[in-house]
Amino acid sequence: MFESPVQEGWRYWIRWQVPVCGLTIAIPCVFAVKFIRKSMAEPLLLSDLWATHWRHLSPLWLLLYRAFAFVCCVQLLYEIVALHGPFVFFFYTQWTMALVAIYFALGTIVSAYGFWYPSRKTQSKNEEDVKLMEKPLKNNGDRVKVDTIKVQNKYAEQEFQEKAGYLGTLMQMTYLAAAGASVLTDVVFWCLLVPFLLGENFQVSLLIGSIHALNAVFLLGDTALNSLSFPLGGFAYFVAFGGLYIAFQWTVHMCCVNWWPYPFLELSTPWAPLWYIGLAVIHVPCYGIYALIVKTKYSLLPRLFPHAFVRSF
Repeated sequence: MFESPVQEGWRYWIRWQVPVCGLTIAIPCVFAVKFIRKSMAEPLLLSDLWATHWRHLSPLWLLLYRAFAFVCCVQLLYEIVALHGPFVFFFYTQWTMALVAIYFALGTIVSAYGFWYPSRKTQSKNEEDVKLMEKPLKNNGDRVKVDTIKVQNKYAEQEFQEKAGYLGTLMQMTYLAAAGASVLTDVVFWCLLVPFLLGENFQVSLLIGSIHALNAVFLLGDTALNSLSFPLGGFAYFVAFGGLYIAFQWTVHMCCVNWWPYPFLELSTPWAPLWYIGLAVIHVPCYGIYALIVKTKYSLLPRLFPHAFVRSF
């Protein structure tokens, strides 16, 4: 039986396993942060965040879907906190659900902005422009005016496709991180914990099952509707999120907590480095699974719905 970090004090943190495990997590996180700082400088169009790939589907439906998913995620978090207290946020599952809720909150805001603001801003002007262009041209002055209107409309369209800014970038980051985190959470729960630990001391209630399923279900529904890209480089956000969770666990154990929510986080066992290496490696297939789903979306849906699904804009 290994002693807890609180019982051993500072001696717990001078084991040889600690720096090895720390470097196993820190090195990927350093590269992830460098990539994130570089990627934030790349342009991101607002239409990529709120538009859909479905030809006859109004972006309003994506807005409503994101608002509904946000409310459901918050409700699930509220119910589990009300039942077990804030202690549940020691678990990665609640971190994942909170991240999914943040994504849908940002997505709702951005979708609302993309749906309402540009259309209201240009609607009245475009109606006047169309009426003028429908009139017969009487002289060169009218022709020049029409050409000017076309140029103005071009600039209006460019403005409509303006850069998303920090809010849109944050939305994209949470989307990529939440996708990988949801796969990791659900695969570990349904493929490892439920088959091997289900018994008198571990039962799956409707609430627990919902939290370990609806996070991915809501994201997959959003993926089927949205126009967001899913680059392989987005893996950096997933890595940074995992590193943040490990840093949180280590910090609270240094201060007062004498219990690990997951046995593989224990540092006093000689097998700790292997567990941490495995924890780092498993992020790759989890992110890859979701990337494969997105790739399948762009290859399969155009064949199934050739007249409804637009592969690219």
